[in-house]
Amino acid sequence: MDSPVITLHLSLRPIMQIPCTKEELILLEKVAKAAAQLQVECYLIGGFVRDKLLGRETKDGDIVCIGDGIELAKAVAHQFAPVPAVQFFKNFGTAQIRIPIKKSSHSNETELFDLEFVGARKESYQRHSRKPEVEPGSFRDDQERRDFTINALAISLNENNYGELIDPFDGRKDLDDKIIRTPLDPNTTFSDDPLRMMRAIRFATQLGFTIEETVFKAIRDNADRIRIISKERVADELNKIVAAPVPSIGFDLLYKSGLLQRFFPQMVELAGAEYIDGYGHKDNFYHTLQVLDNVARNSDDLWLRWAAILHDIAKPATKRFEEGHGWTFHGHEVVGGRMVPKIFTQLKLPMNEKMRFVKKLVELHLRPISLTKENITDSAIRRLLFDAGEDFDALMTLCEADITSKNKNKVRRYLENFQMVRQRCREVEEKDQIRSWQPPVRGEQIMERFGLAPSKPVGILKDALKDAILDGVIPNTVEAAEQFLLEKAAEMGIKPV
Repeated sequence: MDSPVITLHLSLRPIMQIPCTKEELILLEKVAKAAAQLQVECYLIGGFVRDKLLGRETKDGDIVCIGDGIELAKAVAHQFAPVPAVQFFKNFGTAQIRIPIKKSSHSNETELFDLEFVGARKESYQRHSRKPEVEPGSFRDDQERRDFTINALAISLNENNYGELIDPFDGRKDLDDKIIRTPLDPNTTFSDDPLRMMRAIRFATQLGFTIEETVFKAIRDNADRIRIISKERVADELNKIVAAPVPSIGFDLLYKSGLLQRFFPQMVELAGAEYIDGYGHKDNFYHTLQVLDNVARNSDDLWLRWAAILHDIAKPATKRFEEGHGWTFHGHEVVGGRMVPKIFTQLKLPMNEKMRFVKKLVELHLRPISLTKENITDSAIRRLLFDAGEDFDALMTLCEADITSKNKNKVRRYLENFQMVRQRCREVEEKDQIRSWQPPVRGEQIMERFGLAPSKPVGILKDALKDAILDGVIPNTVEAAEQFLLEKAAEMGIKPV
């Protein structure tokens, strides 16, 4: 539910023209009071104003003043008790304070609200760099340097027109029309700061807006400029697109704009279908986007969504045409798994357990399909549970999302088969506890029992024991494991000590 519009009165009793909570209005009044004491003009601008008009929650606000933003931040901080710390960056002329405010008037529970302060400025850019030359400017200069009209919306915090919406570029109309548009010529906007092209697509994806035609043409014309942006900044925007409610919107725009080709060519290679002798394969780019959206409907997990993006990434590399049979992609899950670390490195995504999770799911995403056939042994089920471990449910979510057929009966049949796999896995797991499986005899105990140093024979014994348990040759007990190891070691000519 949208916050109610609450009137806040200052000396001239104006009305706040955006919906705010009582706690937010008290906070803004303190900012206005501090600015009045310093005798500087002060405005609330950008995301807070935009999101309030859209009925979205927001926990941060940007304050622009005609003067010293750091000095204003310090004055605002002294309006509170206890006085919050002021983080400031003198080189950039910015400062930030974090204010605890009540979540609602009906609760004493608080949450932190971030306020960032900066002096109004104007910027000029050199062709080779996105780092601007900055100098003090008017408030209009500051609004003109904003990326989009919907982010140039501002609220006055000055006594003569407190609460008034200042909208020189019709940003309010663009909000109503759901349009992404730039305050100035879009070619200038995007050439100056190419990251704004990613932001345009990100906002269109998050908000369900359309990018105005001339703006999108400017993105296409300036797409190559994205190369001067750090990969970390691009990855940050890309992850926000991946995390959106319908991420396919963003990837489709990235592809059609030419941006995706510049930083993620492997995904672009998935695009297009090919036909030979009447045999064709689906467009794996748009199949991937459908799988991504399917996952997004069921999970907010960013890295599970990345597994959806990369699950078929090796299909172009493994595509073959077989006479009389058609197109094959044999081993694409194995090759795709090897590609994951390289792509994470290329895109500056984290090279940690997140990457390993994605790699595992890419490698395993075909396994559950093979278990939908009749007469599947408990051994095969155990091996899937063992290999997937704690990520089994995520793997099944990905597999179910991978069903993108337009044939409703086929989709129903596949989903029923996957439910059968889940049921079989539950039954085997309850009996054998494979997902959290640990060998009943560890490598250190094997070395001690047989007087071995760390070596290949120890690995052979460990793997043989694991296979025997997973294949159901022996039960998962210490006694059975020790007896098996004695027999296997004897075959290898190894005696216990």
